[in-house]
Amino acid sequence: MTLFARLSALSLFALLAACGGPGESAKIPVAQPAGATSTDIGDYVVHFSTQSTDQLPPDIARAYNILRSKNRAMLNVSVIRKSDNTSVAAVVEVRATNLTGQLKNVALRRIDEQEAVYYIGETAIANRETLVFDISVTPEGAAAFSNNPVTPEFYTDS
Repeated sequence: MTLFARLSALSLFALLAACGGPGESAKIPVAQPAGATSTDIGDYVVHFSTQSTDQLPPDIARAYNILRSKNRAMLNVSVIRKSDNTSVAAVVEVRATNLTGQLKNVALRRIDEQEAVYYIGETAIANRETLVFDISVTPEGAAAFSNNPVTPEFYTDS
């Protein structure tokens, strides 16, 4: 083996060792469960999701007039009646704040698509910003409403 080959092999070994590869002292982080994506509110289930809008395929963003950006978050809410597993209309309101209490504007709009009804809204986000979405839902024909807090953290690499 040539000197160059030996030095290359030793350099590679040193780099791998410095990366904290598996060993007796290596600690593998424990996976954490994802947060809830739905809430049971009696006769209904409220489903919700959040994501940065740059994760949307371009054709979907265009179809729903959503600005794709790593600095924008989208909230999606739908309400399903348990008795027949049917999507229902609802009065859906959201109040969004970050952890410093700064109010974020999220205007929801209703989307009717075939037999599905859902509500989407967007807001600006900063890197590693945690937002608290307080979602208030009153299903059509129901007398009571439910408040559902959702707390995602967004990474924008900015």
